[in-house]
Amino acid sequence: MPKQPHSDPKLDTLRQQGTLNPRPESVTDELFVNSEFFDARDMVQVKYEMLRCVEKDGRPITEATTAFGLSRPSFYQAQSAFEQDGLVGLVPRKRGPKEAHKLTGKIIDFLQRILQDDPSLRSTELASRLAKRFNVIVHPRTIERGLARHQKKRQKSG
Repeated sequence: MPKQPHSDPKLDTLRQQGTLNPRPESVTDELFVNSEFFDARDMVQVKYEMLRCVEKDGRPITEATTAFGLSRPSFYQAQSAFEQDGLVGLVPRKRGPKEAHKLTGKIIDFLQRILQDDPSLRSTELASRLAKRFNVIVHPRTIERGLARHQKKRQKSG
């Protein structure tokens, strides 16, 4: 029977939280090389220690960025984020739109009205009608998810 790969809960958590360092091998600072406490896979920890060594130890930025496997722009971004939000500022934020920006309430209402008139319409036809009516290009799958999400909200509140 083949052996199951050993699961690393910390690695799984770092990956889930979006804080996994994609290049931990590029962290050469002795804190991370000679210690079990410091984890080069943890990007938040790497950035914090880089900032700390510049601020508290007086290390030059170029030297610190090299030792921590990051670029100068990454240093300045981390510094700004840390000054503004503290440690939380070092946690990466999700990229991309934060909400369904194309499927506004007005568009959902429109879709529901035309589906009331003809429930057999497919999402490709709905996308075509949206393009004609609102001059908005929306993928058919996005329409399906948006309508399902709206239906789920109505069921919860109703």
